[in-house]
Amino acid sequence: MSEPSLYERLGGVFAIAAVVDHFSDAVVQNPMVGQQSANPALREWHTQNLGRLPGLKFMRTLWVCNVAGGPFEYTATVPGSTVLGLEEAHRKLRISPDEFDEVAAELGRTLDAVGVPEREKGEVLAAFAAHKDEVTEGYRTAAS
Repeated sequence: MSEPSLYERLGGVFAIAAVVDHFSDAVVQNPMVGQQSANPALREWHTQNLGRLPGLKFMRTLWVCNVAGGPFEYTATVPGSTVLGLEEAHRKLRISPDEFDEVAAELGRTLDAVGVPEREKGEVLAAFAAHKDEVTEGYRTAAS
């Protein structure tokens, strides 16, 4: 008998959507990467583009469900060179490695707040961290 997927161990789409909802709202309020960010692109997104937040939450939910082994497929709205296309979706935001790490920390705090067990939390954070180079590519390209 095979072990349940991460998707199943997280509780499926409804539990994942609740985590994404909490996490997304926390990122908006985060002083380093949200509305008060020193990064002008992040600050603008989190103040001028919040009408897009429901769609972003939907896309984030699909992404987590997909990478966790669930029955949903994430397709990038802006295709890039990778399967998930994360570099193009984030390029203009010029997210630094430190900003990426803060978003990951916010995700960790959210997973703790909703009581995700350590094993599953580690797997979610590892899946997130695996895409750091893609998400920070715009920052690295602008810095060179």
